[in-house]
Amino acid sequence: MNTQRLPMPRHIAFIMDGNGRWAKKRGLPRLIGHKKGKGVVEDMLKAGLELGVEYMTFFAFSAENWRRPQHEVSGLMDILYAAIQKDARRLIEKNIRLKVLGDKKALPEKICVEIERLEAESAQNAGLQMNIALNYGGRQEILNAVNEYLSGCMKDGKTPQSISLEDIENNLYTNDMPDPDLIIRTSGEQRLSNFLLWQAAYSEFFFSEVLWPDFTQDHLVNLINQYRQRERRFGKV
Repeated sequence: MNTQRLPMPRHIAFIMDGNGRWAKKRGLPRLIGHKKGKGVVEDMLKAGLELGVEYMTFFAFSAENWRRPQHEVSGLMDILYAAIQKDARRLIEKNIRLKVLGDKKALPEKICVEIERLEAESAQNAGLQMNIALNYGGRQEILNAVNEYLSGCMKDGKTPQSISLEDIENNLYTNDMPDPDLIIRTSGEQRLSNFLLWQAAYSEFFFSEVLWPDFTQDHLVNLINQYRQRERRFGKV
């Protein structure tokens, strides 16, 4: 039995699932659930600051989410724009850094402008780093990393003979941060859904039955305590 507790996780990632089901259970439009879930993100960040977590990553919109009904996609973009424009400002004032992971090119221009502005304004903040996975897909990220490496070789006039793990890692969106120690998915679903596929190789997973809008700081602390009782061997005995 493991008697030595793990240290506080440096990096916690969230798959924020269950917003639509939360709304449906109450006879409300799905977008109301997404608006409710937005407040939970801020609660998690407040807890992370108090606990000394260094990075928190939130899966906000996947590369596959564009397949949802157009009215829902448009509504999600409006919620996201409002959150970045208003809520993110308060977070930056709390010494939080903002970074967006994903392909920004497909996003509405007004969202891209706000993202660039807030990333630049918060770049020197020394507190917790908030990563928003936006138009993000794990397979696409790995493919993009390989293409970025090959493109760099062409610019330097090099012919790559092989590609190392480091070559890929250096071109990932997360190249300047540790892999997630802990990945939490809410709503009872038990899958990664194309999220941080490379980075999750040795992450610890927790699947909570709680829908994201009902997920609280107490739920987070409970899962962190469970995490700290686990053993992480990374392939060793």
